[in-house]
Amino acid sequence: MRFLVPSALGVCLFLIPFSSERGPTVLIGIIGYSILDIISQWLPFLVVAVITVSAAGSLISRFLEPGFIHNSKLLRSLFDTSLFWILVRVVSAVLGIMTLGEVGPEWLWGMETGGLVLFKLLSVLFIFFLLAGLFLPFLLDYGLVELIGAFLHKVLKPVYRIPGSSGVDIIASLLGDGTVGTLITARQYENGYYTAREAAVIASTFSIVSISFCVVVVNFVGLSHMFPYFYFTVICTCLIIALILPRIWPLTSIPDSYHPQSQRSMDVDKYESFPGLSGAVWLAVEKARVGPDLQTLLKKGLNNALDIWFVFMPIIMVIATLGMIIGQETSAFDWLGAPIVPVLNWLGIPEAHKAAPAVFLGFADMFLPVAVCAQIDSEMTRFVITALSIAQLIYMSEVGVLIMRSSIPLNFFQLLCLFLIRTVLALPIIVLFARYYFL
Repeated sequence: MRFLVPSALGVCLFLIPFSSERGPTVLIGIIGYSILDIISQWLPFLVVAVITVSAAGSLISRFLEPGFIHNSKLLRSLFDTSLFWILVRVVSAVLGIMTLGEVGPEWLWGMETGGLVLFKLLSVLFIFFLLAGLFLPFLLDYGLVELIGAFLHKVLKPVYRIPGSSGVDIIASLLGDGTVGTLITARQYENGYYTAREAAVIASTFSIVSISFCVVVVNFVGLSHMFPYFYFTVICTCLIIALILPRIWPLTSIPDSYHPQSQRSMDVDKYESFPGLSGAVWLAVEKARVGPDLQTLLKKGLNNALDIWFVFMPIIMVIATLGMIIGQETSAFDWLGAPIVPVLNWLGIPEAHKAAPAVFLGFADMFLPVAVCAQIDSEMTRFVITALSIAQLIYMSEVGVLIMRSSIPLNFFQLLCLFLIRTVLALPIIVLFARYYFL
C-alpha cells in the first residue's frame, strides 16, 4: 500500500490524459489552470514580489552576511549565489517592476516583450512550478520509477542509451510539460538514477512539450485540422534525432559518472539484477519502504517549489524578455536567418524569406517562431516552422535555464550546439513529412 497509493496518485496527477476545454492535458494541468482562472489578476504581482525578494535577499546575503540566512540551509540555498547571478536577479526585479507598472519604453514592457513574459509565461509557470514541487515526490519517491524502469530498460538502454527509469521523465514531458520532465530528470540524477551523460541525454533529447501545448500552438497558427499529422511528425522527428544525439558530441563528451552526492556506483545495475515482474515489484516496494512520510514529503515539496521560484524565475524573466526584445525590436534574427533562405528555397519551402528568421528564434523562446509564422500565408510553411519549433526542444526561456541551473552538466555553449544540431537534423525530416501531406 505504501507503494500503490502514492504512486497511483502520482500517475493520476502527471501521466493520465484527461479532456479539458484547453484540449487533452493531465490532472495537474487541469488543477493548475483552475487555480490560474481564480487568481490570474494577482499572479503578476506575486511573480514580481518573488523576483524582487530574490534580488533583495541575495544582495543582503552577499554584502551584509546576516546569520539568519547563513545559518539556515534553505535560505542559504535560495540567496547565497555568485555576483553574476545576483546581477541577473537585480535586472530581473527591475524588469518585473517596470513591466508591471508600464514604466519606461513600451518596447520593454509591451505585450510582445516583457508583458508577454510576465503575464503569460511566468504567471503560468508560477503555479505549475508550485504544483510540480509539491506533487512530484508521489511520482518519484515511492517506487513507480523502479517499476516502469524495469519494463522499459531493455528497449531504452540499447536504443537510446538511457535507463528504463527515464520512461517516467518522457511520459511526464509528453503529457504534462517539458519543464516538468526536466525537473524530474534533475532530481533523478541527484538521486543516483542516471549518470551525468544519461541525465544530459534525457534532458536535451526527451523534454518534449506537452500535447496540450501542442494543441494551443497548432490552433494559434490556424492548423487545428492538421493536429494528428502535426503531432505524429513531431514525435517521429524527436525519436529519430534521439537515435543520433547520444552517439555524437557534445553528449558523448560527458562522463558516465553518477552525481557525487548520490549512493549509486557504476558496477550496480538493479534492472539487470532483478529482471521480470516479480523483480520490478520488489524494487518498487523496497523504494516505497524508505519513502518519506507525509510531513517530510510536504516540507521537501515546498522547499523544491521555493527553490524554483527564487532561483529560476528571475533567470527566465531576464532571458525571455531579452530574447523577445531582440526578436521583436531588432534585425538580429533576420541577419541570422539570411543564410537559411537558400536552404529553405532548396527544400521547396514557400515564403522562405519570411520563414528564415523563425528558424533560430526558438533558442530564445519556443513561442517566438510560432508568432512569426502565424503571419505566413502558406500552410506548408506554417506547418514546418511550427513543428520545427517543437522539435528544437532547447529554448532558453524555460528548459535551457532549468538545465543550466540544475546539476546536469550542460553549459550554455553545449546547449547552443545541441540546439543547432537538432535544427539541422529536424528540418529535412519535417520537410519530408510536410511534402507528403501538402504536395
